[in-house]
Amino acid sequence: MLEATAAEAFGAGELAVAALPGTEMGLRLLELAGLPQPFRYLAPGYRTHADALPSAAAIHADAAEDVRDGTLLLANPNNPDGRVFAPDRLLGLGRRLAQRGGMLVIDEAFADATPRLSILPHLRREDRVLVFRSFGKFFGLAGVRLGFACGAADIVAALRKRLGSWPVSATAIAIGTAAYRDTAWTTRTRLALAERCAALDALLRRHALEPRGASPLFRLVETPQARAIFTYLAQRGILTRPFDYAPEWLRIGVPADTGALQRLDQALSDR
Repeated sequence: MLEATAAEAFGAGELAVAALPGTEMGLRLLELAGLPQPFRYLAPGYRTHADALPSAAAIHADAAEDVRDGTLLLANPNNPDGRVFAPDRLLGLGRRLAQRGGMLVIDEAFADATPRLSILPHLRREDRVLVFRSFGKFFGLAGVRLGFACGAADIVAALRKRLGSWPVSATAIAIGTAAYRDTAWTTRTRLALAERCAALDALLRRHALEPRGASPLFRLVETPQARAIFTYLAQRGILTRPFDYAPEWLRIGVPADTGALQRLDQALSDR
């Protein structure tokens, strides 16, 4: 029931769908799923992507169209910069890879907030595309440990076999099924996120910080003062995300409500 409900919510139609104990687990099992080599992933991106496939080579997003064989792993929307690919572009990329026995793997952990970016409604059963979806990002329940592998039936089956008979808890099944069925809440939340993100963009610009990205769950700013701003905000109980490989970057989650937005505004004004 959970998998069918999730598939309907994703617009996945008749595609294969397997529940996972979090997408992190699915990504970590990729090297055992028989994916074609060579392995590549888009960078910068989610740190686990660099570890998911042994000896994978990092490539820039601009080079994605040049990949013609093997397995390419990317996120859409991307973390941490919020970069996005249009579904038709990814569909074309996946089908070109398949012509030479290759495969496209897409991490859609942040796609619930922007379903128009998902490739799942556009896939056919025969497409050599594997898609991961995460429950915790959009619903704010990371501790439930729930995710999904969707798409290429043989790879989904291989992941299911590796995970064994009881990979997802009864609690996760119950919570996940109820959440995906609550379409009214989902619609309201998407609208609210868009409004809160627009308010965050305006706030950041008032403080000479240009927001980047297309995910309404977070924004990235680039400034030489990133480390100082991180420390200053942390001292005031506002946690942001710095990056050791890009010290000028700072990722800021969308504030939960007007009060949190005002706290951020005041803190940036006082620095």
